[in-house]
Amino acid sequence: MAIGPKHKIRRKRLSEELTAKLRKYIIDHDLRPGDPLLTEREMVERFGVSHTVVREATKALDFLGIIDVAPRRGMVLDKFDFDRVSDYFGFHFALSDYPKDQLLKSRAVIETGALSYTMDAMKNNPTLYPRLLALADSAPEVDQVNESWIEYDIAFHRGLVEASDLGPLASFCDLLQAFFHQFHEAMGEFRQGKEEHRRIVEALHDQKLETAVGLLRHHLSWYEENSP
Repeated sequence: MAIGPKHKIRRKRLSEELTAKLRKYIIDHDLRPGDPLLTEREMVERFGVSHTVVREATKALDFLGIIDVAPRRGMVLDKFDFDRVSDYFGFHFALSDYPKDQLLKSRAVIETGALSYTMDAMKNNPTLYPRLLALADSAPEVDQVNESWIEYDIAFHRGLVEASDLGPLASFCDLLQAFFHQFHEAMGEFRQGKEEHRRIVEALHDQKLETAVGLLRHHLSWYEENSP
């Protein structure tokens, strides 16, 4: 017997509700990576849903890296992988019609907010300055914006945030960067980017935070003014 569309919608709603309940269960019970989750039978009995609904809900959690199915141990809480989640949601942003100005401003908040931490890290770790400078200088010699230039631009901005040693910020930056592949036609005088990257790094090296923030804001504002 074929499953009707109404039944599929109801099952999807139940699996989404169960997913939310399982997240709450994990938080309420202060579970940590490696801790066992409820078994499939326990979920069926505790939440009053079918085995099919349980499997759909746990499949979603497994996809996001929240749980893992371990041999002889059943379902256990997995170690959270921010990069895995940001890859998924970055793809979602890349395909969405999310307001561009909000994404651009969010990117500016993340990157400028990380600069003070990057500057402190640079002061304490003398290897960071030459590394970031080399990253800024690694721009490909091209006549127009292409994939290699976009990859260079993304790598520099990620490196700038990553140097702050704030892992979640770097992952958020990656999440937003996927969206910026759509701006490759709006990069105008892209060759200025290399020099602007360099000046930001040098300002941080000289412990001139306000200068670095101003340079980065100006650098990113070009996208806001010229994005389609």
